[in-house]
Amino acid sequence: MSFAAILQNYINGEWCDSSATEYLKVVNPATTELLAQVPLGTSADVDRAATAAASAFSSWRRTPATERIQYLFKLKALLDENFEDIARTITQECGKTLEESKGELRRAIENVEVACGIPILIQGQYSEDIAKGIDEFVIRQPVGVAAVIAPFNFPGMIPFWFLPYAIACGNTYIIKPSEKVPLTMQKVMRLIEQTGLPKGVVNLVNGAKEVVDAILDHSAIRAISFVGSTPVARYVYSRATANGKRAQCQGGAKNPVIVLPDADIEMTTRIVADSAFGCAGQRCLAASLAVTVGEAGKIFTEAIAQAATSRVVGYGLDSGVQMGPVITAESQSRIKHLVEQGIAAGAKPLVDGRESLISDHPDGYFIKPTILQDIDPAGAIARTEIFGPVLGLIHLDSIEAAIQFINSGQYGNMACLFTSSGAAARKFRYEAEVGNIGINIGVAAPMAFFPFSGWKESFFGDLHGQGHHAVEFFTQTKVVVERWRQNWSRQF
Repeated sequence: MSFAAILQNYINGEWCDSSATEYLKVVNPATTELLAQVPLGTSADVDRAATAAASAFSSWRRTPATERIQYLFKLKALLDENFEDIARTITQECGKTLEESKGELRRAIENVEVACGIPILIQGQYSEDIAKGIDEFVIRQPVGVAAVIAPFNFPGMIPFWFLPYAIACGNTYIIKPSEKVPLTMQKVMRLIEQTGLPKGVVNLVNGAKEVVDAILDHSAIRAISFVGSTPVARYVYSRATANGKRAQCQGGAKNPVIVLPDADIEMTTRIVADSAFGCAGQRCLAASLAVTVGEAGKIFTEAIAQAATSRVVGYGLDSGVQMGPVITAESQSRIKHLVEQGIAAGAKPLVDGRESLISDHPDGYFIKPTILQDIDPAGAIARTEIFGPVLGLIHLDSIEAAIQFINSGQYGNMACLFTSSGAAARKFRYEAEVGNIGINIGVAAPMAFFPFSGWKESFFGDLHGQGHHAVEFFTQTKVVVERWRQNWSRQF
């Protein structure tokens, strides 16, 4: 693929040009090198993909689950064989370090592995003789055509929260990658093509808002998965459900970590720094607030400032780099503006990484780790998702006050506690109103066999991605009450 290549869609088993008339440049955020051009697709592209997926559904749903998962076994092997190449592509278009890209891709593969258990995961329930000669059972059947609207920050992993479960359950699928990072899914689709999966079972459509709206409105598409900001998650959920579709929409976050006086400060500092500054803070489970309690305040503040100052920032493919750039110049400007707002509201810039110059890549979209001290717990900056390498520091007097602060927020994605007390840990996990809890963990990312949870304005819907939740989302239950003539009995 040449760097100026115009990317194609993959529909009905074929690579094809979009009907788009506008294109967006795909740029390496560390070097600003032009990687490709992505078409800003149209509703006609979506209709073509949805029609192909709907046509393939009838045959695919009748394919035994034991046969469907054979394609996933092949895909898993192909992802392993092409692991290094795909990881490098993630780094090139997304900006994270190569090790972070490898970790992301490993999580994607884990979801393929779990979905290979569909013959067991999809099993129903059966009861004999609910009345004389009458049996009753529940079976799970696929929903139909489903689609994912994916974000930029994990181009290799997040589609796999949904895709393998959807097709293993007998659905057909449409992938809409982020227009900012479309190259990873281009490579993944070429691997899916190599599995021999029947035409129309998995399709890819590039684009931006017009494509999103067409997916939300198309009558053939029955289920939508989305990950992104809260305003867009709310929009996607509202429009999808208004059109009678199932929807699971992961939104934004403002994730706090609580540090108690009995925490191991050295370990806690290292873990919190990795959480706050890993992936340049561009993940929905990044720690964005550190709330110190009691005597933990002074020692943790000094330690985290040192960790932030010493973090090596640069191009993710360069040796020794610990943090890459943010995704675009617009994101860079937005993050700087939010930091300025926080300082204007009274926060102190303990570590200021806004004016960052990476000598080898002076044009990259870099912001070094930044720490704002003395954040007002009730202020706007304590409630706003920055989505960058910025950590706010708040000091409170007790774990009760910390939990109250967590529960007063609009988001409910993740909260973590650092402590040596089992009693404090139990109190925290019992009372904190968030979907993902970490105890001495900085990024409480569930394994593939657990759902990726989220509460309040961090999630819209009922069933999350991954594991049993994904199986339930991509199937609908059918209850059968059955009686045969030789066993006639009186009705209820």
